[in-house]
Amino acid sequence: MRVLILSVTAGFGHHATAKAIGDMLESKGAEVHTLDVYAYISNLIKTTIDKGYLFSSKHMQTLYRLVYQLAENNGASYFNSAPSIINIINALGASKFAKVIANHVPDVIICTHVFAAQMVDELKKRKKLADIETIGIVTDYTLHPYWEDVPRVQYIVTASELLTYRCVQRGIPEDRILPFGIPVHPKFNEKLSREDAAAQLGIDPKMKTILLMGGSMGHADHVKNIESLSQIGTPFQFLVVCGNNKKMLYHVEQFAAHYQGSCRIYPYGFVHNVEVMMSASDCIVSKPGGLTVSEALAKNLPMLLFDPIPGHEERNVDFLVNNGMAALITKHFPIDEAVYELFCNPVRLETVRRTMSEIAHPDATERLAEFVLRKR
Repeated sequence: MRVLILSVTAGFGHHATAKAIGDMLESKGAEVHTLDVYAYISNLIKTTIDKGYLFSSKHMQTLYRLVYQLAENNGASYFNSAPSIINIINALGASKFAKVIANHVPDVIICTHVFAAQMVDELKKRKKLADIETIGIVTDYTLHPYWEDVPRVQYIVTASELLTYRCVQRGIPEDRILPFGIPVHPKFNEKLSREDAAAQLGIDPKMKTILLMGGSMGHADHVKNIESLSQIGTPFQFLVVCGNNKKMLYHVEQFAAHYQGSCRIYPYGFVHNVEVMMSASDCIVSKPGGLTVSEALAKNLPMLLFDPIPGHEERNVDFLVNNGMAALITKHFPIDEAVYELFCNPVRLETVRRTMSEIAHPDATERLAEFVLRKR
């Protein structure tokens, strides 16, 4: 079976989801190709979408939130009088991208971003994809705007059964919804003891361990957070992942070199063994990106969340906090209080883990692969 996975460069999660799905399908004998939709239409458009997303979500948060809410509450109908830029790009680039798809002759197309799904929907409307089965993946714990406006995409994978009601309310028929969970790399579903994980990392398996992350771009003030947490008086181990933020990595390394307290600090840049770090940790402090959240759920790791990007990450926080799986760090509930309360309340800690195990879908990638390959 030939599978074409379409992604869009707008943050790291969509590509990571595409890779997780592709690796699983290839392990089961499928022929898989993964493409960035806009790279084949225009590198300028690809770069503009990526940089525009990062800039607006970080520096224009009020406007970003407003636009997201308008789209979320009104769908495409809000913009009918003035078609969105993405709709215009898709309309202009549809014929060109149809030739790209024709060259791959896929049996199934999987979209890990709604913009890619919009392109597929446009091509299906023009009857350029024949009877190719199409599947969309929602990579957050919500239904992003515009997923309700791609009716020709046959199936939509969601993060949880608990989101089905909202999806139906937004106009998606239940028989199109596949609540498999957000696909993560199969390694997050592998059992790894705390002792073995600690041995791989070279840390003490008996010390309370906190994993500090800030997304692929390292958007977090890790030094400030470590300073606050070290005031609690508990000898913690901090696994500090700075992502691609080399400046932050330097600051953490400098702080660790001069630190004289009882905590232990382990700075990292961009890593490929997050699953090992999660297995060795007691909780994670992180931005609430859909992929990171799903990985933590798969590893049954309690979450303390901070600084959500307006829109989709705020919806992730709503879902996780309201369902008892995480707490949100705020100005009035700072990181030291959040960590102190979590570790001083073993009943809550156990309840959080139990709730996570009931709602998590660590087998999401496997289930999706089996669904895709069912007709082979």
